[in-house]
Amino acid sequence: MTSVLFRNVNIFDGSGAEPFAGAVRVEGQRIVSVTRGTQPVDEGDARVIDGNGATLMPGLIEAHAHLSFASSTGRIIRERTLPAEEHLLITAHNAAVLLDSGFTSAYSAGSKGARFEVALKKEIDGGYLPGPRLVPSTFERAADADKSRSGPEALAQFIAHAAQDGVQSVKLLLSGDDAFGKGGSLDVEYTDEEVAAAGVAARGQGIWLAAHAQAPEAVKMAARHGFRVIYHCTHADEEALDLLEARRDDVFTAPAIGIVYAKAYLGEAFGFTREVAEKNGYFDALERNIEVYARMRKRGIRVLPGGDYGFPWNPIGENARDLELFVKLFSWPAKDVLVAATQWGADLMGMGSELGQIRESFLADLLLVDGNPLDDVTILQDRAKLLAIMKDGAFRKAPAPARQVSETAEFAR
Repeated sequence: MTSVLFRNVNIFDGSGAEPFAGAVRVEGQRIVSVTRGTQPVDEGDARVIDGNGATLMPGLIEAHAHLSFASSTGRIIRERTLPAEEHLLITAHNAAVLLDSGFTSAYSAGSKGARFEVALKKEIDGGYLPGPRLVPSTFERAADADKSRSGPEALAQFIAHAAQDGVQSVKLLLSGDDAFGKGGSLDVEYTDEEVAAAGVAARGQGIWLAAHAQAPEAVKMAARHGFRVIYHCTHADEEALDLLEARRDDVFTAPAIGIVYAKAYLGEAFGFTREVAEKNGYFDALERNIEVYARMRKRGIRVLPGGDYGFPWNPIGENARDLELFVKLFSWPAKDVLVAATQWGADLMGMGSELGQIRESFLADLLLVDGNPLDDVTILQDRAKLLAIMKDGAFRKAPAPARQVSETAEFAR
């Protein structure tokens, strides 16, 4: 069994506690010891990585992943429709990009292919393709005007078929979006009867529900009917927040602030000029998000980073920008943002008892970071600052030799 010892590291363990100097031993897929202080530790036959004071932290967790949205850093794809074979290969590439950006886990917020992510997860879990551990989804389901494909029974059948395919989370577009037309975010797309049936069907199938919900009533329906994660919540009113607060132990929210910020400030090359951004209300949307999520934070509702990455103006690989936006726009302390992106992300994945923290017996998903992200969370956007990326106890990115103080003969060869 492979053994790795990280020593001389500053440990941010994901619990919310202050970082501390120490050492961490990994055997196989799991962390077997966490030692505090600078006292010598028994190296045994471990591969020893001297961090020289670098930060060791849990791998980041993306709460709003769209691996099949085509654009990634260094590879902007403007086409909206792609041949299925090409699209699946791009999805696999994007999974590797996300992992290489320090995100070792991802909760899908919808796929462009019915089984893209189920197939991708099988390849990743088998060790055949690189990528984050994944909660896979299928198509984001919009309401259908065709009566034969709408209604509670049709929705329950859709969820049953998805579960049979191996999907773990189904996302419903409970409300519209301003991208589909001004004021679209206030349109409610499903009836309460349909959403109730979806909740019953999902619980019966043992899978989770996610919602695109911006309109107040859409947020309320998702909260009432047991949805696990509710994205956007842009227009949530007091009643919606009351419902979310009542479920704060088992519901998660994510504003997807990355895409809103990108369209307001970063999309000029893609037609989102200042004039267009103002006309389409992107700056107003930013302000609404800042106000709504400040109220959520006061109520103890869990809010997760995850910014709808995968568009040309907001490509996969820039996901860590969401952490900066939580600090910059939402005024969160960096430590709290990192807890949300690690410990709370693991809770969202359904793996809070073994993922998202540096603790004995937990899975060894780890980042070795050149610097202290609690002082400057933006360093997590710089791949060069990610000295090592480990998932399941195996290096996706191994540290440079200068940081390897001693190695067994097995690794020296």
